[in-house]
Order: sequence, then C-alpha cells, then structure tokens
Amino acid sequence: MLMNYSTHCCYFPLAPNHSLPSRPSLSQSFPSSLYVSSPSLLHQLSSHYVYGHFDIKAKPVRRVKQRSNIKSKPVQKGLKIVSSKSEPLKVMISGAPASGKGTQCEMIVQKFGVVHISTGDILRAEVSAGTEIGMKAKEYMNSGRLVPDEVVTAMVTARLSLKDVKENGWLLDGYPRSSAQAQSLEKLNIRPDLYIMLDVPDDILIDRCVGRRLDPSTGKIYHIKNFPPENEEIQARLVTRPDDTEEKVKSRLQIYKQNAESVLSTYLDVMKKIDGNRPKEVVFNEIDTLLSRLQKDKEESSNSGKLARNDSQLDRSSSDEKNWRGIPTRLNNIPHSREIRKYFYEDVLQATQRAIKDGKTRLKVEISIPELNPEMDVYRIGTLMELVRILALSFADDGKRVKVCVQGSMGEGALAGMPLQLAGSRKILEFMDWGEDGAMGTFIKIGSIGGKEVEEQDDMFILVAPQNAVGNCIIDDLRAMTDAAGHRPVILINPRLKDLPGSSGIMQTMGRDKRLEYAASFEICYSFRLLYYAGTQYPIMGALRMSYPYEYELYKRVDESPKKEKYVILSKFVKRPSGEEINDAFEGKTRDKAKRATGIWGFLSSIL
Repeated sequence: MLMNYSTHCCYFPLAPNHSLPSRPSLSQSFPSSLYVSSPSLLHQLSSHYVYGHFDIKAKPVRRVKQRSNIKSKPVQKGLKIVSSKSEPLKVMISGAPASGKGTQCEMIVQKFGVVHISTGDILRAEVSAGTEIGMKAKEYMNSGRLVPDEVVTAMVTARLSLKDVKENGWLLDGYPRSSAQAQSLEKLNIRPDLYIMLDVPDDILIDRCVGRRLDPSTGKIYHIKNFPPENEEIQARLVTRPDDTEEKVKSRLQIYKQNAESVLSTYLDVMKKIDGNRPKEVVFNEIDTLLSRLQKDKEESSNSGKLARNDSQLDRSSSDEKNWRGIPTRLNNIPHSREIRKYFYEDVLQATQRAIKDGKTRLKVEISIPELNPEMDVYRIGTLMELVRILALSFADDGKRVKVCVQGSMGEGALAGMPLQLAGSRKILEFMDWGEDGAMGTFIKIGSIGGKEVEEQDDMFILVAPQNAVGNCIIDDLRAMTDAAGHRPVILINPRLKDLPGSSGIMQTMGRDKRLEYAASFEICYSFRLLYYAGTQYPIMGALRMSYPYEYELYKRVDESPKKEKYVILSKFVKRPSGEEINDAFEGKTRDKAKRATGIWGFLSSIL
C-alpha cells in the first residue's frame, strides 16, 4: 500500500480487502481516501487514545543467551530473542515498493519479538473498529483531504506508549516519511537505535512490481517469473493490481525517494543501508547480525548500569546524544574525544567491509580529520595506528589472515630514511595491545611494503600511509606487492602517492604517467575531508564524506547557539565533486550554472 505524505499532511489510499487478507480492512463502501481534520484531535489522540476493538497482544517470547563473540550464532527455529526489559529494541525500516520490506519485517518480528507498527494498519484499525478517531478519520477520507502530520504522529506515539511496545520494543514501518514528521518524533525523544534502509536498484523494483499478479480468490500474490502460479487454473484467474503498472510504479518510486531523502539527515548516524537485491535469507542475515549486536550491547549496558549504546553511536555519554547527528561536532577540539575516534573507526570499517564483500581488491581510505592530517601540528600517529588495529582485528575475527605493512627505510646516502609521518610506526604496532586471543602472530602479522613480504597464507594486506618522499618513490615496491598479492585485497590507509623530485633534484619524468595511472587504480572506499576557508584551517565550514558504495555527501556546518553546532547535508554527488561544484552547493546555485571565479569559496578546491 502506498502512503503519500506532504510536509504538513499525509494521504492514505486504502487498499481493497483482498490485497491485505491478514490485516484489518475497510468495508468496500468506504471511499478510497482518508480525511482527519480538527486541530483539537491532536490532544484527544495523545491524552485519550483508545485502540478500539483492535486487540493487540504480544506473543510470548523466550530469551536466548548471546555468546560473548560479536557475531551471534543462529538461533534455533521457533525461538525468539528480546532485549533487556529496561532497554528493548527500537528500529525503523524504510524501503521502496517491492523492496522486500514487508518480508523483512515479518522475519524481524519472528526472531526478535518486537511489535510491528505501521501507520496504515493503525488507521485501518481505527476506521474498521468505528472508534471516535476512526470516524473522524473517515470524515477526512470523504472530503479527500490530507491527514495532518501532527495527527499521524500522535497516533504513532500513542501506540508506542502501550505496554506491549514498552516491554518488547518496536519496529516502525515506513514512518516517518517527511522531515516534519521526523522532527516531531525527535522533539518527543522518540528515536530508533537503528534505521534500516533497504536498497534495491530501480529496474529490479519495477520488474518486481510489474510482474506481480493477484489471485482474487485467495489474495495470494504471484510473480510471472519469480513466483509463478502452481497450475493453469490459478494462472487463468490472476489479475494485475491497478498500482502495478510501470507508469504508476515509477511515480511511487519517485515519491519514495523524495520522502527518504527528507528524513535522511535526521537518522544518518543510526542508518544502515542494506543491499535488498539478494535472497531474503541473505538480507535478513545481515539485519540479524546488526540487531543481535545491538541487542548484546544493550544487555551488557543494562547489566552494568550504563546507558545503552548502539554500534554507530558507540559509548558516548547521554549528555552528547542530542548533539550527535551524522557528522560529529567539535572536530576542532584537540585531542579528539574517544567517542569521535570510535565514530570514524566504525565508519571506515563498515565501508571497507562492504567494498571487500563486493569483491573489490584494490582499495584506499582517505580520512583527513585533524588528528589524521599530517599537515597539521596536531597530527597524532596513535590515532592512525588505532584505526589500523580496528580494521585488522575485525577482519581477523572473520578468520582472515591479515598482514599490516609499514613503509621501511628507503633510498641511499643523504636521502636515506623514511617519512617523518611514519617514524616509529612499526614499533608502535609491535607494542600495541592486540587483545588476549593470540591474534598477533597468528591471524595478524606485521611486515614491510614489497613483493617479498607477500606469503601464500596471507589473505589480505593493510598498508599504513604509504607515501613517496623526495628521492624515494614507493610506487615500484607497492606495485610489486600488489602483483604478488593477485586477487587478494590490498587496502591503503591515507596514502600520499604524489610524484616528487628524484635524487637528482628534478622530477622523475620517465615513467611518470605509468606511476600516476597505477596510483589512481586504487578505488576509494572511504573518504572524509573537512572544508575550510582559503589558506586557513579554522573555522570548519563543512565536510565531504563518502562511504562505499554510496554517494559523496556534502555537509555544511551550522552554528545553532553558543558552543553548539550541527552538520546539515547540502547535496550528494555520484562522483567526487570538484571545488566549483562544492562552491555552487554552498552558495545555493544549481549544478548547471556557467563556470565562474571561485571567489572567497576557493578554499574548497585546494583540498580536493
């Protein structure tokens, strides 16, 4: 069922009974649109909400103890897992029509025992039960007017206040659908631990919808290619639903994208995009891993008397939660807080994992926060080493044998040595705490950059800030290593591969094109850069972020009040934007404007 929402109101086309056989449905005599109007209704909904005759009971669940390992083992069929009573799971899920959202909702409820909440179900239940709210909703339907956002939000919050939801947690399906709705929930301190977005290519979604067929006798849905009917008798009576034409599907997809875009900035810090173009079991396995990890964190936090933390918010204090939206704030405060470092470690890790899962083997991470920017006097090599450790341990936990490689001394005579940025890095790695599981020396080894360092048992390689120096070019050693690695992943962390003068003091022109081509052959899986005014490193004007496989996201830093700030998303780019494109976005100009001088915004191009 499609629900179109405006910024201030929402419209609910109501599906006929046969399209929702297992849900409360409306009489066929009811019109196909819903209207609710009185401003006083908000108070009635929030303070005297009655759920009519629609009886909702939480199914009994059985707790299953989780293993200490971050990867939860599959649970026996028929058992359900619930989080601790003090902190149940709170999940939102979003997905385009035919993305498989309904199926995933069923599987989530089946395993985790959360209460599935759909605004369409709530409205249909009220109308079907003939409650006061339902009758007023019916009036709105008859007039064809939109249901105000505040009314829908009040109905949702009232449902969230019921006992079964408080005890078992909630799964909010397809809501909020506008920025106004999201902000209304924020003001009421209703916020998910995890915002799941199912990502499926448009052509696949269109094929799924256009190929669907309905059996009017049973209400069962088939697909002419993916799920054909059992016999010719059923085939003969199948019909195409009115909303499943290609034209209408494309329109619904466009509406969905607009709605999803409007709430993205509110939930960016807890959002996880899931590839929905896979078998439903594979999709759910990824969701299951996220929710199980989140649940385990909640249980541990509850047992220790601390506030719950999810995997993207990590262990920040409650006083920081309201200010933690998307891009961390106070990035000019040095040293960075532990929470900020963990935020970026997790962000880089997730992007790298997705890229490797997709079969990418030549990757690079470019992250330029102050503590990881060697051009700033606050550069901290320990932060770089911590990032490398997080990546290596994570892949080692998956059974991979990881070799962490550090650039050694190069060159001869007066030019012999290594870049100052990497001085002491190998010793730091050797003396770091790699845990008590014996990962170091078995699943993790430390080596240098070069073809001879590649061993048959190595599964992947993490190279710490490889860079050219005057008179010393790392490219040849790097190329030898990647050639020896073959199809095994090689990840460069903050590489600096710009061509520099040779030992004679002149540019190494011979082979320069090949070196540059090789350096560019590594695909960026994560990029984060702060944007400043020209020639300065303060104040921060914004940030540019890319996390594989998603687009580049441009943010503007906005001062909210003294000592408070936030980052607001301005635009997205499929490819890395030029300085001029970013300038246009900051100045509010469209992307097809004629080229012009960069003016005071020229600071952007110099760092890209």
